[in-house]
Amino acid sequence: MRYGYVGLGNLGGHLAASLIGAGFDVTVHDRSPALAERHRALGAKVAGSAAELAAEVDHVFTCLPSPQISETVLAQILPVMKPGAHWIENSTLGREDVLRLGQLAAEQGVAMLEAPVTGGVHLAARGQITVLVGGEPALYETHKPALDAIGGQHFHMGPLGSAAVIKVITNMLAFIHLVADGEALMLAKRGGLDLKTAWEAIRASSGNSFVHETEGQLILNGSYDIAFTMDLALKDLGFAMGFGREFGVPLDLASVTNQTFLKGKAAYGGAAQSSQIVKLLEDLLGTDLRAEGFPARLE
Repeated sequence: MRYGYVGLGNLGGHLAASLIGAGFDVTVHDRSPALAERHRALGAKVAGSAAELAAEVDHVFTCLPSPQISETVLAQILPVMKPGAHWIENSTLGREDVLRLGQLAAEQGVAMLEAPVTGGVHLAARGQITVLVGGEPALYETHKPALDAIGGQHFHMGPLGSAAVIKVITNMLAFIHLVADGEALMLAKRGGLDLKTAWEAIRASSGNSFVHETEGQLILNGSYDIAFTMDLALKDLGFAMGFGREFGVPLDLASVTNQTFLKGKAAYGGAAQSSQIVKLLEDLLGTDLRAEGFPARLE
C-alpha cells in the first residue's frame, strides 16, 4: 500500500516520519521544499505538488493548519486520486467541515477517514500520540496498520464527524487546564514555595493533569515551547464554543478561557506559543515562574 502525506509541519512531519519508519511506501509533499527533503533523507519519495503526489499513491494523508487549507489541498488532489482511494485527514477540523469535505470527496469517489491526533508534538515524535478516528468501520480496519505506526493508541469514535467532536473536547480541556495550572503555580510562587517541589507535589496529587506534567515543565523552564500557537488554540476553542451553542451546553470555563486566549493573542501575537498564555499572569504580577531542572522542549 502506497501512502502520500501532505503537510509536514510540527505535527505532520512526525506522523509522516513514523509511517516511513514503520516501512510503509510513502511519498511526501509540503509547500516548504526543505521539509520535504528532510523526509527524503528518511526514505520517502518527494512529489513536486499535492496533485503529483495524489496521482502516484493509493491513499493520501493530510495534516494542515486550517479547514480552508484542507479544502484547497483537497481540490488539488481529488481530480487525480485513483478509483477506490481514501483520504485520511489528521488535521483538526470542525464537524461541519468534516461532513462537508467528506461529501465533496465522496462525490469524486474518494472515501474520507477523519483521524485527528491528540497528546502533543513530543508524543508524535515518538509514534505514541493518540489518534481519534471517525468514518466507516471498513476504512478504519483497512488503515489500522498505518494508525498503529503513527499512534500509541487509536479510538474509533463512530461515523464521520465523531472524531471532530471528541478532539475539540480534549483540546478544550487542555486549554482550561493550562490556564488553571498557571494560576496554581503562581499561587505556589507568591506563597513562598519552591516551584520545583511544588510542581512535583502537584504531579503526585489529586490536582495533577497531563497538561501540568507536560506544559507545566515548559512554563517553569521559560521556553513555553510546545509547538502549538495561540491562533491554533483560538481555532479549537472557537469550535468548542460552537458545539456548546449547537448542543445547548453552557461552557462557562471554556468561555472564560477563550477570552483569556484572546488577551494572550493581543499581547503576544497569534504565532506565540499557546503555553505563553501563562505569561499574562506573570506580566500582570511582575512575577516569573522559573525553576531549575526543567527542559526547554519535551522529548
